[in-house]
Amino acid sequence: MKTLITGGQVYLDGGFRRCDVTIQDGRIREVSSSVSSHGFDAVVEAQNKYLVPGFADVHVHLREPGFSYKETVRTGTLAGARGGCTALCAMPNLSPPPDTPEHLEEELALIRRDAAVKVYPYGTITRGQKGAGELTDMAALSRAGAVAFSDDGRGVQEEDLMRRAMERAAALDQMIVAHCEVDRLLKGGYIHDGEYAAAHGHRGICSQSEWEQVERDLRLAEETGCRYHVCHISTRESVELIRAAKARGVRATCETGPHYLTLCDQDMEEDGRFKMNPPLRSARDREALIQGLLDGTIDAVATDHAPHSAEEKARGLEKSPMGVVGLETAFPVLYTRLVLPGILSLEALIRAMAVRPREIFRLPGGVIAPGEPADLALLDLEAEYEICPDRFLSMGRSTPFAGWKVRGENVLTLVDGVTVWRKEDY
Repeated sequence: MKTLITGGQVYLDGGFRRCDVTIQDGRIREVSSSVSSHGFDAVVEAQNKYLVPGFADVHVHLREPGFSYKETVRTGTLAGARGGCTALCAMPNLSPPPDTPEHLEEELALIRRDAAVKVYPYGTITRGQKGAGELTDMAALSRAGAVAFSDDGRGVQEEDLMRRAMERAAALDQMIVAHCEVDRLLKGGYIHDGEYAAAHGHRGICSQSEWEQVERDLRLAEETGCRYHVCHISTRESVELIRAAKARGVRATCETGPHYLTLCDQDMEEDGRFKMNPPLRSARDREALIQGLLDGTIDAVATDHAPHSAEEKARGLEKSPMGVVGLETAFPVLYTRLVLPGILSLEALIRAMAVRPREIFRLPGGVIAPGEPADLALLDLEAEYEICPDRFLSMGRSTPFAGWKVRGENVLTLVDGVTVWRKEDY
């Protein structure tokens, strides 16, 4: 199969140029100013559209095995494809959790059978993904296919346990990917300990519950030389700590989510679709996160796509589970709220969603050049529409962005040159 994508603005060397791109045998064959359409099996007219490396979301919950009533590998990866993702890193909050090669193989078998895009599963840091107790055999899990190690959903509470985990990961040149949360500081909270919680009688989660563990882990990463990545940072203190650690040469990276960059606790409503972990913080925190993305302290944007059933998320702020979906809304929300107002460049957004995540996690792709995998997304930046959860491909419908008017839409996703999502087919 030979494919020509012609007339589009192509992301090359950190900028956009009008080019034609040819694809053969799953890889990019040629990038040229003009290519004749003769001899191609398929021609994609891309005038007035932008061809980018497919997005790589390194923080996604696909819920299988164990929780297929929330999401499946098939529905989650189709949602990713619709949003322009060609690579997803699947978090280990599963049953059984991928804490042994045998348990990891159960997940990999589902991925091989059902995934619409490339999926790279995490292994757990601890047995049972408990954030405590016994460390996993990281060497065996690495050989079995674990992309990195996380107990996402739980912070590793014991300093010595995290130190030993980092030492083990450093010996393998593997990465610890940390959900930072100090259990003793939670005190039954479920939204940010700020103005909204005080005004509406909710129990709050203090910012220190995040940044205190970030501070500890950065110190341990510096001691051990471990590659260390912080999940979904939400506080200005976390940004400051990571910025200072990078300046000292610590091998640290981090991500934040679209909701933390575009919302704060004052935007909340009495609805489970505004409940996630960590919670929406203050406007000052949001501004610090935006500045961290602008200056490179924050490396990547990841959705923390965390689907739950409609019944679970209908229990309000106090009783519904933590987690919102985001694969189908990340690009349009950030393009509309950050790029169009001139806060962030389109090129910087593509780097944060497609390029930098692959560099950190050592994933293939992220470059449009001859010989690279043809993992691509085609964006229509003029498309205007309203976010409607009922139309999601994800089984999850809970999003704080419901009803938002946005611009920017992915219209075509290719994985190894094969079309896995095309707007006109849906």
